Amino acid sequence: MADELPLASRTIALPETRLLDVLAGLLERRGAMIWRCPMVAILDHPNEAAVLQWLREFIQDPPALTILLTGEGLRRLLGFAERAGLTREFGEALAHQPMLVRGPKPARVLRELGLDPRWNAAAPTTAGVIETLQGMALAGQTVGVQLYGDEPNLPLMAALQQAGAVPRPVAPYVYAPKSDDDQIVALIHALDQGRIDAIVFTSQPQYRRLRDVAQRHDLSDALLRGMARTRVAAIGPVAADDLARQGIRVDVMPTDSFFMKPLVTELVRAFSGSSAGEAT
Repeated sequence: MADELPLASRTIALPETRLLDVLAGLLERRGAMIWRCPMVAILDHPNEAAVLQWLREFIQDPPALTILLTGEGLRRLLGFAERAGLTREFGEALAHQPMLVRGPKPARVLRELGLDPRWNAAAPTTAGVIETLQGMALAGQTVGVQLYGDEPNLPLMAALQQAGAVPRPVAPYVYAPKSDDDQIVALIHALDQGRIDAIVFTSQPQYRRLRDVAQRHDLSDALLRGMARTRVAAIGPVAADDLARQGIRVDVMPTDSFFMKPLVTELVRAFSGSSAGEAT
């Protein structure tokens, strides 16, 4: 039975929102008990006019290169285009556009459209994107940048400007609060009391919301104690690097495929102390 249910008796907290049921199902099938506490909601950017202006400029005056940071962002752009009656025009412009993707998720959305990126970042991080840009002749060129949420990504903007390029950024989506503070406070107390075996982060804003609620309720020390005694899992290096910058140790992360199934596989391996089969 232990082999069949490698996460039996483990309580795992999930701050995930969009694919919460998918991730919970993968873990529950391995015996885990799930503490659901979605931290943020993902919404279309409220400044629809700005996104539509970017789309029309992309269609009418395509950039020399477009950088796609997230699959969610590309899906949101496709949604804006569809609602504005620009699906065909945007699709045709994408088909002729040289694209650099930060990681596998935007590449997967492109493949769903029958397209492939010209470049994959050297690593699925902003630093990896900047490294890949080195040596490209970008002086005087416009570069489209689909941002991660509404984070302005100042290091990437600075690198493009130093290369002589003209960045043309777009923020197709934003993060907004999801669970109310009381639910998050309950999670912080559970972490501090050792009632959570692992917490799984799939995006940067999740821990930031957890931290912000802790600060508002004078629970910062309790949160840090709880995080120190709990296994922390991150879906990939973007989330892991953000946690590390905030002093949070990351115990579990997939090595090269930054999706939910490999994440669950690594979490099973961490608790079992032995090889684990691929998540299904």
